[in-house]
Amino acid sequence: MTEADLAALLGPVRAGNAFEETVERLLTVIKLGLVAPGNRFPPERELAGLLGVSRLTLREAIKALQQAGCVESRRGRFGGTFVTYTRPAPDPEELRRIALEDSGRLTDALTFRLVVEAGAAEVLAAQVLAESSERSRDTLLGRLADLNNATPGDYRRLDTLFHLSIAELTGSGMLSAACTDARMRLNDLLNAIPVLQHNIDHTAEQHTAIAEAILAGDPERARWAVAEHLDGTAALLRGFLATPTRPAPRVQPARSAEPAPAGGPAPTAGAPAVPAFRLPVPRVLGRSGARGRPGGRSGSR
Repeated sequence: MTEADLAALLGPVRAGNAFEETVERLLTVIKLGLVAPGNRFPPERELAGLLGVSRLTLREAIKALQQAGCVESRRGRFGGTFVTYTRPAPDPEELRRIALEDSGRLTDALTFRLVVEAGAAEVLAAQVLAESSERSRDTLLGRLADLNNATPGDYRRLDTLFHLSIAELTGSGMLSAACTDARMRLNDLLNAIPVLQHNIDHTAEQHTAIAEAILAGDPERARWAVAEHLDGTAALLRGFLATPTRPAPRVQPARSAEPAPAGGPAPTAGAPAVPAFRLPVPRVLGRSGARGRPGGRSGSR
């Protein structure tokens, strides 16, 4: 993640709680894997500027994180503040207990994530439609490629980066912060879901459909694609945690039937139109061979 990406996610902290909020912001970046283990934060002067705090406050926050075993400071030419945090293995029973005892909060968090992430995709697609952006295209395709070539151990971190990049690319710091907050609220629960090959294959197609819709400049389809993906994630989460089966609201724009293109089948009622811009679905975790593509097509990858 670049310093520009961190700037969109961190933002200045409130003066009244400078130390506590600085620790919280840095912990969010660490726990979401936005700075991967073994990598380092930007230099102290730049990081303090991003957070809008004094270097003394930043040093105190880093010292607290170091004492907690999350970072280490190294001196010398190649020194800096390096992430040492290793995510502990989730305790499914504990997470299940939390989810069952506070299912209302889980539903609230899922709804919040749905609204902000679907909205971010819609906004970004509208921006692409209004004005082509090479940075948006390159960043989104790069994050998608990284995700679809991730190892199982790095999959969740790269999934987070893909989703948050959509909000970052809108240029709205408040929207980026909201999407980061939504992800953080669900992070431990999402990490409790086993990384299953079948689900990875399926979500690779959904992630590709999201990127296609954004890069085609189709805001409605982008919103629909994110809503469909997050609805499936919520169902999977509830299934693994055995939470009550009250579904989170879905955001799917109503669509009227459209005439069938020449030589092609009629679109299904309520289904989104296929955009002109299409991406190949990449190989996932080293798999190769023919697989289905979004829109019902298939091909080799």
